[in-house]
Amino acid sequence: MVSRFFPSPPPMLLLLFLLICTSSAAAADSSGDPATGGFTRLFSFGDSITDAGNLVSFVPSSPAASPPYGETFFGRPTGRFCDGRLIVDFLAEALRLPYLTPFLRGKTAEDFRQGANFAVAGATALSQDFFKEMGLDLTIIPPFSLDVQLDWFKGLLQTLGSTDKERKEIMSKSLFLMGEVGGNDYNHPFFQNRSFTTEIKPLVPKVIAKIENAIKVLIDLGAKTIVVPGNFPIGCVPRYLTMFQNKTNPKYYDAFGCINWLNDFSKEHNRALKHMLEQIPRDPTVTVVYGDYYDTTLEITHRPTIHGFKKETVLVACCGDGGPYNSNSLFGCGGPSSNLCSGPSAHISWDGLHLTEAAYNFVAHHMLHGPNSEPCIVPSN
Repeated sequence: MVSRFFPSPPPMLLLLFLLICTSSAAAADSSGDPATGGFTRLFSFGDSITDAGNLVSFVPSSPAASPPYGETFFGRPTGRFCDGRLIVDFLAEALRLPYLTPFLRGKTAEDFRQGANFAVAGATALSQDFFKEMGLDLTIIPPFSLDVQLDWFKGLLQTLGSTDKERKEIMSKSLFLMGEVGGNDYNHPFFQNRSFTTEIKPLVPKVIAKIENAIKVLIDLGAKTIVVPGNFPIGCVPRYLTMFQNKTNPKYYDAFGCINWLNDFSKEHNRALKHMLEQIPRDPTVTVVYGDYYDTTLEITHRPTIHGFKKETVLVACCGDGGPYNSNSLFGCGGPSSNLCSGPSAHISWDGLHLTEAAYNFVAHHMLHGPNSEPCIVPSN
């Protein structure tokens, strides 16, 4: 029998578990609502890792608007870049909240009474104007950066709460998921063949500063619990493996076939993010935690079979357009020449850039449950 869970979570996941459990218990004490751990709303920001339909609201031709996206769980495309649910969906389920309404699809305040999803596929931490000044092609860089998403949230908050007291109450009992944010700030210039050394790597402090500002804005508005995930190991992503394949130097790849220098870059971003989170000023009632997407994804990459994934396809996209990683092009899933695997749940990568529902479920489980068999954020009954 295989397991979707591993017994020894990475240290940062343990920290995430302890901090969420602590804040949830405190919130439950004050709210008297153990069913949701005290969280009555969930708000999320970010990009395609979290987007549940915002991009397709203004780009109906988006790949995620067509089959086979959504086939595993929803049975139809929903605008999610996945075969089913995302991490944010599993968090909502655990909190006994409905799946979040994408902000651009909501019509009235009632659509957002239990939260909202502001994430937009392709979105960045830095502004679209910043990348315009870099000379990038803006075709797939939407004008909905983190600052824009924050402005959306601030406007919605005014609608949800008519007084400062009401708005503070909403903030204090909400869980905020900040991304991940920043992956696309690096993806877009990578995919447009920009220099890693002189143009991409120097973006890290700028991206971290934008995330820091967003956290401070939420804290100033009254947020008490914010989860800030790091970046995934992009050296194990099929699209990147295709872009930088055919290298003969054995030191280029690790023992599992991932590209060392790209994973080192993800770790550099994550180190800077964690350092910022440790330094950000806040009072003792505010919990800001780091979500370790990196180590959790590496766990299923390094030990796939014990978690129910196929070793042979650990670096191969389920849905793509051929090549050794089934990811010859950026948007190869769903096209006339695409190849679709028969069992997405055995794959880690869905379309060469995004994970399958099964992989997202694994990451979400360890954000929620940590090392214990009786998690405190999920109701025990």
